[in-house]
Amino acid sequence: MTSEPDNGTELGRYLRARRDRVTPTEVGLTAGTGLRRTPGLRREELATLAGISIDYYTRLERGRETRPGPAVVDALARALLLEEDEHEHLRDLAARAALPQALGSARAGGTPLAPEPPTVPGRTVRPGVKLLLERLRPYPAHVVSRTDDLLACNPGGLRLLAGLEDWPATQRNIARHVFLHPAARELFHDWQHQIRGCVARLRALAGTDPDAPGLTRLAGELLLKSPEFARLWERYDALGSTHGRKTFHHPEVGDLTLGYQAMELEGTPGHRLITYYAEPGTPAYDALLLLDLLASQSSTDRSGTTAAPPDATPSGTASSSP
Repeated sequence: MTSEPDNGTELGRYLRARRDRVTPTEVGLTAGTGLRRTPGLRREELATLAGISIDYYTRLERGRETRPGPAVVDALARALLLEEDEHEHLRDLAARAALPQALGSARAGGTPLAPEPPTVPGRTVRPGVKLLLERLRPYPAHVVSRTDDLLACNPGGLRLLAGLEDWPATQRNIARHVFLHPAARELFHDWQHQIRGCVARLRALAGTDPDAPGLTRLAGELLLKSPEFARLWERYDALGSTHGRKTFHHPEVGDLTLGYQAMELEGTPGHRLITYYAEPGTPAYDALLLLDLLASQSSTDRSGTTAAPPDATPSGTASSSP
């Protein structure tokens, strides 16, 4: 453990966390036999690898220097073995760290610049997007906010996340479900991978928009209730996947492996559409048909109206919303 005070900027905290993750052998250095106070690279080692002075790097990490140029940011990314998305996140943090100083310089020059007050993002999902969700059936799909609140879904999009419908609509959040719902650990074949992705997205948001509405409340709740979240939050990972494959152990339709794709919805305050899919004619596709049917029946039981499932044949098209 270190006795140093908390770093002053997200940029400094991110650099420290990533430095702790890189071992000397990974970058071709000899670890030596002396006692190392850090599990990863020392400050002087990273500074040497990046081609900058140790004094300059120390000021960066402690938040006393907030305007690294693009060449310095790129050199640090190479030295820290950052992947492309992590490199981009470092650029975003550097740009944000430089912003208060730039605003101060503008004010000193006589330009009255006041920071814009944060706006509360809308939670309303456009009717056209809801229609798309319905037409994607039997593929489960849902729309989430930047902080993973569930804003809209088709029947399978809710039912796939076993147990989420047990909660009131205002409490339905993907990260909250993954970490706090007892069904989640059994639902995801690779639960550890799932929770890492959730934390990485929230940590990236905290780095570039720490005032995002709802973020502090959600992170505070998960830090208090989930030791796994607290551990991962301190790693400062900021690399979330947007596509791939996931295997589910679903309590109603059994084991199934699905492809998934997440995409930003332009013209919205950061909403994302996430859909899961399987090749028609496969057991996984048949499981999705069953899941959609079960979800539709459940919706009928609760509301007394019918949400018509799609045809059970691969060539069928999804029925219109009632």
